[in-house]
Amino acid sequence: MSRQNAQPWYQIRNSAAGADGPAEILIYDEIDSWFGVSAEALARDIAALDDSRELRVRINSPGGNVFDGVAILNALRGHPGKVTVIVDSLAASAASFIAMGGDEVVMNRDAEMMIHKASGLVVGGADDMRQQADLIDRLNDKMANIYAERAGGTVEDWLAIMASETWYSADEAVEAGLADRVENVTADREQVAAKFDLSIFAHAGRAHAPAPRIPKAHTDTSAESPAGAENKEEPAMATLSESALQKLGLDADADEDAINAKIDELTAESEPVEPTLDEALKVAAKAGLATNITTEALAGLQAQAAEGAEARAQQIRESDERTVDAAITEGKIAPARRDHHLQALAADREGHTAVLAGLQSGLVPLTEKGHGVTGDITNEDDAIYASLFGKDA
Repeated sequence: MSRQNAQPWYQIRNSAAGADGPAEILIYDEIDSWFGVSAEALARDIAALDDSRELRVRINSPGGNVFDGVAILNALRGHPGKVTVIVDSLAASAASFIAMGGDEVVMNRDAEMMIHKASGLVVGGADDMRQQADLIDRLNDKMANIYAERAGGTVEDWLAIMASETWYSADEAVEAGLADRVENVTADREQVAAKFDLSIFAHAGRAHAPAPRIPKAHTDTSAESPAGAENKEEPAMATLSESALQKLGLDADADEDAINAKIDELTAESEPVEPTLDEALKVAAKAGLATNITTEALAGLQAQAAEGAEARAQQIRESDERTVDAAITEGKIAPARRDHHLQALAADREGHTAVLAGLQSGLVPLTEKGHGVTGDITNEDDAIYASLFGKDA
């Protein structure tokens, strides 16, 4: 890069708010040490600022020396106060990873950012050139890691993006994760004017470059849909892990119909009554089945579950009635207590069935006492029941 003037490539100034406001650092030129102003000098100036003071770093630079860029980046990272980086027009090459030193990175409207691999010159023999190549590889890994730490993705992802000299518009930089937001930030447009010769790059700005690749960490899918493909909703399908399929005796490539058929077979073998929806889902969860069913299928399952539950409840009621009626026929309990014992069975079926089974037959006289049509019992019956079940028996 050729230097057009001998003016310092950065300056530090107070904001309009004075010493209480943020200090403003302008990096508005090529980053180099050719004219006696080094990156180390900028780093010392930053370190000399009040620790708690906010920094606003405004960038309009085509980049420069990688080592200088890393020194500035680390100075920004090490500043205790908040650091806001604003890309006013261009942050290319080394200036792009300097921008990564901000706690917040703002792209001014119409600003651009460019990342690429490092390059260098060497004069010497084969060993010198191999050493230079190794150095450039290390620098590329270092820069790719800086982008990955900021935006996500892997070093390999960013090396691939850097290899093709990728240009981002303001919005594209945010989408890629290299910046946080786009904003119209007031800037000295005369200073921001594009004054750099970009012909040294493969592309002279975003308008002349292909659309950038967005790293996988910032995309919803790992690959774009094929050209012409439509986004159509497909029926929801149940999925089953391979180990769960093996437990059910199914092949690894079993489809949804085979899975449903196996579930029907297992539930039919274990219980003649249809299971409730909750029971079916629990069985599926224990088997490792991730259920994802359509609304229509869910409604069908719910209807079947309701029918099964009602049928089962009816079976239980009829069984309880047979148990109580048998106890009445055997003279174990009085007919007037039929509803009482049905309620007792509903509350504790196993326990009360044992109680009825243990009663002596003929305990209650089978001849009618009192008014048989109403089922009233005599004081004698009350005494018998009170001794067996308590006063509420």
